Amino acid sequence: MNLKNKDIDGILQYADPVIAAILNKAISGKDITSREALVLFDAEGIDFQLVGKVADYLRRKKVGDTVTYVVNRNINFTNVCIKQCGFCAFSRDFREEEGYTLPIEEITRRAKEAYTYGATEVCVQAGLPPDMDAGLYENICREIKTEVPDIHIHGFSPEEILYGASRSKISTKEYLSRLKDAGVDTIPGTAAEILNQKLRDKISPGRISVKDWTDVIKTAHKMGIKSTSTMMFGHLETNEHRVNHLDTIREIQKETGGFTEFVPLNFIYSEAPMYKHQLHEGIKKGANSNDALLVHAISRIMLNNVIDNIQMSWVKEGPKFSQLLLNWGANDFGGTLVNESISTAAGAEYGQLLRPKEIRHLIRSIGRIPAERNTTYKKIKEFEVEPTGSEGLDGVDDANKFGSYFELIKIKKYQYQNPRKNLVKDSPNM
Repeated sequence: MNLKNKDIDGILQYADPVIAAILNKAISGKDITSREALVLFDAEGIDFQLVGKVADYLRRKKVGDTVTYVVNRNINFTNVCIKQCGFCAFSRDFREEEGYTLPIEEITRRAKEAYTYGATEVCVQAGLPPDMDAGLYENICREIKTEVPDIHIHGFSPEEILYGASRSKISTKEYLSRLKDAGVDTIPGTAAEILNQKLRDKISPGRISVKDWTDVIKTAHKMGIKSTSTMMFGHLETNEHRVNHLDTIREIQKETGGFTEFVPLNFIYSEAPMYKHQLHEGIKKGANSNDALLVHAISRIMLNNVIDNIQMSWVKEGPKFSQLLLNWGANDFGGTLVNESISTAAGAEYGQLLRPKEIRHLIRSIGRIPAERNTTYKKIKEFEVEPTGSEGLDGVDDANKFGSYFELIKIKKYQYQNPRKNLVKDSPNM
């Protein structure tokens, strides 16, 4: 059902009066409060459906019927990490077993290869390797930009930025300035998970704090470095946690205007340590379908006045369910990815490659118009009609040509070598 202004009053008469009032408030262009958002999370039956219809209406009014996507490649250059987050199956601490590190020349090769296949962006992020060279992130960016000056580097989460600044013994602001000079164009707003300190201390002790995450993001925005924003849901969090997270994102955006999009990320549970080993009572298997629909819809409703773009994650949700989410407030399909290792390691069924033509087909089959965009949401080309021929990634018959995460961790030349191993061997106490 496509809601129009004249339909609103008629359809909302069937809703619970409290929910109808909240939805009418959103339709009128006013911000709903956290308390009101909590009420929407309890919607059932026809009220549940109406939350989705209003989110879809707001989406259409804000950005129209175009669904955007970006041609990009993920380069997760190491899975070695000093942190041991409960939700992360990607990390390999100091263990050499299945630990890998891509040399800069291989990172650069992957960026160059992506560009030749039509990518406009490389997303560069990874684990936090112990004893990391302070200049590693800068060197990666400089080498990529030297080889592929026109590629957009979307790189390094707030956690990585804080780590890089610490290793360099400089302020976050100075470190961000160095990254910008080296070629970073935008940063991922990952490492957010849930912006509640008590819950973060439970699922990821030692992870970047809420305060530090917020400070890094605000500093980047004020320096002209835009970012995405994210939320991981479907694990231990309550609806109140979700709403407070969304409210925090909203307030930051009102202050800085630096978020390009908001991306809800459903918890991939199967290989996640905190689920696999049942480390916490009440741990969930990610959010169910109805819950995921509500998260996306309420994200649109709460953020509609400050963030235009709600992206769903086809890696987390799968292509088919992603189509449904496009009718529940989302307007962006994400990227082609080529290689996505972090969700794959956690047990996600998707992440290797979704060709542009496949994305366009999924968008067009629900009656929407596909459009390729760049990282900051400037439209490159709208596809009212599907092009003939198979250029770039559309011409790739076998996605395995780019390699997979499970192949990567077995390649000997990329195997992680623990720099501390020899120190332990040579210790006089051994």
